[in-house]
Amino acid sequence: MKRLIRQLFGWTKDENFMHAIENVEVIVSKVLSIFMVLVILVAIVDLGTFIVKEVFTVPYGKINTTLFKVFGLFLNILIALEILENITAYLKKHVFQVELVIVTSLIAVARKIIILDLEKVKGLDIIGLGVAILALSISYLIIRSSNSR
Repeated sequence: MKRLIRQLFGWTKDENFMHAIENVEVIVSKVLSIFMVLVILVAIVDLGTFIVKEVFTVPYGKINTTLFKVFGLFLNILIALEILENITAYLKKHVFQVELVIVTSLIAVARKIIILDLEKVKGLDIIGLGVAILALSISYLIIRSSNSR
């Protein structure tokens, strides 16, 4: 009990408090990593099930629409892998790597474009996606050039 009281009162010092906060951040990051691995494994099983069920049973000439769904599922897994990479990079360096976040965002927008049904989407939505890609690409170039120096 005395030890707990000492620890609690030890938090009044800024360095002790910040150390405790960093420990919580590490624990949360590790838990998120485990959950992300589980999400990736479930997504791979879902992709495999979808491929077996849909791709091999689709009548001839209907494969194009199924392929777009398959590509979307693949990109979902890639996005999850990038998020896991963001978490593990944070665990290693205790810094968010903006370049990884931008790449993850680019993959997410690319996924949206690949699975986009042009018959159901308004022109303004396509313009918005184009602007998002342009902004993310410029951001990526800026970050990449500043990191190379």
